[in-house]
This record gives sequence, structure tokens and C-alpha cells, in this order.
Amino acid sequence: MGAKYIKHMAFAVKDAKKAVQQYQQFLGTAIDAEIKDFEKSRNRVAIFNVGEVEYQLCQSLDEGGRFDAWIKARGYEGLHHICYAVDDIDAALEEAVANGATLKECVACKVKGSHVHPEGWVAFLEPEIGGIELELMQVYTEEELEKYRQVQGI
Repeated sequence: MGAKYIKHMAFAVKDAKKAVQQYQQFLGTAIDAEIKDFEKSRNRVAIFNVGEVEYQLCQSLDEGGRFDAWIKARGYEGLHHICYAVDDIDAALEEAVANGATLKECVACKVKGSHVHPEGWVAFLEPEIGGIELELMQVYTEEELEKYRQVQGI
């Protein structure tokens, strides 16, 4: 049940707008970056692609928030987590746990294991590898995405 591809890489930053400007200035990328505030998780995220990989520059809107706490614990901004797309999240989690991983609580949702997310079913694993969180996602099909949007009233 290996990972199919990297869905996204999330970077903890102090200021998402400033970070995206630096990507634009220094690398000539992120020109089409979209900056969104997520009230439920209290994060600001700049989203753009580098090749086929989605980058997310993630800023906590509150002191002590998920990304702010990560930066303070380590003393620097950096790669927070990598999200790997899988075909079957339940089978992937079962395999990971059988191989020694444990399920980690999603900070935003307070759920351990697979749960709904705007883009698919997600789950987090422990331990971190190289100081980086591991997220698995079974990305919604177009039909599943439409159903999610209807349920959420989007």
C-alpha cells in the first residue's frame, strides 16, 4: 500500500505573505500563489505548485497555534509535514501500524486515524521521520468531492 505521490509539502512559517514573496523574488515561483485563512484550524496558508508538488506555507493565526508552536519548539521555520497520497487510507494505516507506526491525533480535528478533510480522508502517523510529520491522504474522486461539498454546504 505504498504512497502514490506527494500530495503536498507543508512548511511552518511565521508570515505566509512574506514567505510567498520570498519564493517569488528568489526563485521566480509562487507567482500564482493563493493565500487562504482557515478559521477552523486558525491558519493562514499560501498554496502554490512547484512542478507537480503542492507547497503550503503555513502560518498560525494565534500564538501557540500548531505551526507557531512547531517553530518555537525547534527555533526555526521549515518543513513541517509531507502528505502522501494513497489509494486506500484504511489499508495504508493498517499496514503502517502493523509495521510499528502509531496513529497521531490531528491537531485541528482532534481525531486519531482516518477522517474527512476538504480534499480527502486524512490521517497522521507517529513517529516523525527526520523531524517531519507524516500525513496520508486518500484524495477524493470528483464524485466524492461533490458529495463532501454538498454535505458541507459549499
